[in-house]
Amino acid sequence: MITFIASLVALVLGYLLYGRFVERVFGPDDRVTPAVAKADGVDYIVLPNWKVFMIQFLNIAGTGPIFGAIMGAKFGPAAYLWIVLGCIFAGAVHDYFSGMLSMRHDGAGQPEIIGIYLGETTKKVMLVFSVFLLMMVGAVFVYSPALILGKLCSDDLQWVYIWCAIIFVYYIIATMLPIDKIIGKIYPLFAISMLFMAVALMAVLFVKWPTLPELYDGISGEGYTTPIFPALFITIACGAISGFHATQSPLMARCIKSERMGRPLFYGAMITEGLVALIWATVSMYFFYGGAAQELGEPLTLQAPQVVTSVCEGWLGMFGGILAMLGVVAAPITSGDTALRSARLIIAEFIHLDQRSIMKRIWICVPLFGATMLLLFYNIENPDGFNVIWSYFGWANQTLAVFTLWAITVYLVRQRKAYWITLLPAIFMTVVCSSFLMVSKNAFGFDMMVGYGVGGAAFIVAVAWFAAWLRRESKKH
Repeated sequence: MITFIASLVALVLGYLLYGRFVERVFGPDDRVTPAVAKADGVDYIVLPNWKVFMIQFLNIAGTGPIFGAIMGAKFGPAAYLWIVLGCIFAGAVHDYFSGMLSMRHDGAGQPEIIGIYLGETTKKVMLVFSVFLLMMVGAVFVYSPALILGKLCSDDLQWVYIWCAIIFVYYIIATMLPIDKIIGKIYPLFAISMLFMAVALMAVLFVKWPTLPELYDGISGEGYTTPIFPALFITIACGAISGFHATQSPLMARCIKSERMGRPLFYGAMITEGLVALIWATVSMYFFYGGAAQELGEPLTLQAPQVVTSVCEGWLGMFGGILAMLGVVAAPITSGDTALRSARLIIAEFIHLDQRSIMKRIWICVPLFGATMLLLFYNIENPDGFNVIWSYFGWANQTLAVFTLWAITVYLVRQRKAYWITLLPAIFMTVVCSSFLMVSKNAFGFDMMVGYGVGGAAFIVAVAWFAAWLRRESKKH
């Protein structure tokens, strides 16, 4: 528990100290924000700050900081290091600049921002990449809650299809309606439920005070044979850094009245997500290494959603079971609908199609939802479909973060600001994604040494390329 407490304190200090430093680097001011200048009653609407925070938190979180932390906890105390350091120095910085640059560019989406700083070719590649990633989120986050709800009704697969259809209907409604009609009303309630669940579980941890693996005992988990690098940094994404967040921050960048609220709303939401991930990583270490599985009468082989249900019901009773259901059902659904909403806006921005008219929203949504349904069908019909899509999503998610970090770095260089705050995580994540692509079974599947070699080469190329670009950029001024 000592490492857990130290990590909690570190995240809070990270927000108070490093978050303020990052804010000073950007320099928010009193200019008119897109929520006011481009108000359209659909996507550009000023919302109360507390609602923006709750929606942003739920948008970027979903079940990511829960499931990712549970799977990442198997790596042992190394998970603490990645959540704390990744969240403070990479994820929160990534989310803050994603939101603030969107505001500075009239509410532009993530591919548009990347295009401004990395070029039109990169923009087009990232447009396809981002939309496909968001469709994968929509497909995965339809199937997992539909599977749970379907099994509650019957073992017949027909019920899974019925729940998929019901969730898809909700997706269509939530994606097309003005953001304050459904998302603005129910998201804060789900966010509060998720935060309450995390706080309640943390209270139980303090009461039980279990003996857990500590950093001073070593960073690896007992008997876990998968190499920490690069797998840990892909497994725990939403609790540390996630490219998906760069597609979500513009949604709230279109709803903020003042740039000065950026630090609590963007940097703060990510730190909050890190706290949730930290709590679930600790709960999971107790489950896998501290004897909680035996106390609850469960095998150590439980999958992440089952761990959530077992722990919540066992520790928090019937109320905990309700919270667990919200966590494994409602949270992924809310992530799926905002993912598809982001996809609609990214496509509309690229083809310059105004979204005030509902018919113009329909023109984009029909093919978008059609393609997502094909991914969903593959997910259901292929026995290993979920794992395949999730594996690709994990790598694509972090690769998106790489491009976003490089775009922010270019912005900071051109503004003559402290570009190292994103350069260092950009280089690190470039190495992580390059290595993982080589060793992943769903990609090249090479030996780990090949992965390390490619990762090392990626480091050298990234540093050399940036140094050469920086030299050319310096000569322009």
